[in-house]
Amino acid sequence: MNNPFVELTVKNKVGYITFFHPNRNSMPSDILSLLQKTIIDTGKNNDVNVIVLQSGGDRTFCAGASFNEVVTINNQDAGIQFFSGFAKVINAMRKCPKLIIGRVQGKAVGGGVGLAAATDYCLATKYASIRLSELSIGIGPFVIEPAVSRKMGKMAMSEMTIDAESFFSTDFAKDKGLYADVFDTTEALDDAVKVLAEKLASYNPEALSNMKKVLWEGTDHWDSLLLERAKISGKLVLSEFTKNTLKRFR
Repeated sequence: MNNPFVELTVKNKVGYITFFHPNRNSMPSDILSLLQKTIIDTGKNNDVNVIVLQSGGDRTFCAGASFNEVVTINNQDAGIQFFSGFAKVINAMRKCPKLIIGRVQGKAVGGGVGLAAATDYCLATKYASIRLSELSIGIGPFVIEPAVSRKMGKMAMSEMTIDAESFFSTDFAKDKGLYADVFDTTEALDDAVKVLAEKLASYNPEALSNMKKVLWEGTDHWDSLLLERAKISGKLVLSEFTKNTLKRFR
């Protein structure tokens, strides 16, 4: 696999949405836009009762924002538009009428943690450590904060944000509620995801949809909230500190 993609595969009423980028599954704006569209379209697909969100490759679920694209941002509108991509994906997941199971086979950084937190139920391997590195590069996890805090709590969110250069273990992620269960191998993870997804897909779709609404009660303001957060990141990404830091990672 060398070319980025987002694709949907449907098996036994389960829609498997897979995203991939050769640079550690980082997320440039075109992949974010395609992922948002795929989630929305799959939510309307009558052949799908449950969604699994997963990425290609082995040991990295998602490295977050594409540094190669971020470093080219040269005005605030472009910055807002880029970070709005993550906001739109999270909101698409939130508003999707179908339950979304996360399959996290490897490390999640920044926006990747936000994607895992925006799933309704998340399973992972023992290799799926997490990090919020944004403060260390001069911005902050503003867009994903509501999703991460909702799932893991404000104190865990604060701890990861402030200790921005450390990876937090899968035990930490499970203990704080990001992962429902952790498996020793990808094969065991895939078996568990398949069993759970197909079991849920056999349930009453109307009940699943109504349960989804209940699980996300109190988040109706996120459309505007996440856009406001994107504006903060869109401004900070223009700072000399961030530009110089990102150039070292390219």
